[in-house]
Amino acid sequence: MNRRLALLALGCAAVGVSTYQLTKVFMNSKLLEGPNTERMPLLFIGHGSPMNAIDSNPYTKTLNVLGENLPKPKAILVVSAHWMTEGSWITEMQSPKTIHDFYGFPQELFDVQYPAPGSPEVAKLVRETVADHKIHPDTEAWGLDHGTWSVLRHLYPKADIPVLQLSLHMEKPNQYHVELGKELSKLRDKGVLILGSGNLVHNLRNIRWEPNAKPYDWAIEYDEWLKSRLQEKDFSAVLNDYHNTAAGKLSIPTMEHYYPLHYILGAADKSDEIKFEYEELQNGSISMRSFSLGRK
Repeated sequence: MNRRLALLALGCAAVGVSTYQLTKVFMNSKLLEGPNTERMPLLFIGHGSPMNAIDSNPYTKTLNVLGENLPKPKAILVVSAHWMTEGSWITEMQSPKTIHDFYGFPQELFDVQYPAPGSPEVAKLVRETVADHKIHPDTEAWGLDHGTWSVLRHLYPKADIPVLQLSLHMEKPNQYHVELGKELSKLRDKGVLILGSGNLVHNLRNIRWEPNAKPYDWAIEYDEWLKSRLQEKDFSAVLNDYHNTAAGKLSIPTMEHYYPLHYILGAADKSDEIKFEYEELQNGSISMRSFSLGRK
């Protein structure tokens, strides 16, 4: 124990704070200190069915390899499609719970735990960084939903990196989410990996459950349109013109799986090169398209 921690321990002993608890707090407070790290890339990952969390398939194997080749982040900030709120919230607990926010799946899936630590210190940094928008701290209500852990257990199976979730303020327009992304981009220089988890085509009303289901023509059309716009860095079209065609309206009937993209594109720099890490349409109407920005 170093001198600073020893002095803090003496001061806290009288109020029943254990050395173990104090050590965690101290280490948490030092998490983002130290020499500058390389600027972290951005990720948008299509998560699809919760079953991808326990399956071994080309998609999950791609995430395994991607995690091995990314620079190790000091913390991960996830914007998941599955935390929709009034107001913007961030998890600010030391040990976020694993949330099984689905039903009708095998018990094996409900048994999965992703015991990554949280980081109240990083959560406070996020709230301070986003100076122009109010982000509320959540200390107990949420945790890590399947939009987060179903992806991270393949990217970072050791669950040894602090993870935080940022909610989707569903009453706000598109530009609000883009602006939040712009403010969050400052965290990239502090070793924070920003990850958007959703699906760029996501229509559950037209889902096909049979294995190797043929994708709908409209899903293929919109997924390819989106790919071309992203390649050309026409982010304005991606963020504003998605409902200009029948294919777009069918591909994005609701916004929660599309909004995480707004944060990633908002946090991107003009110099960030895009790399499509995975491309597939699952269940006929879900795009698993996943990409990175700024990955070397």
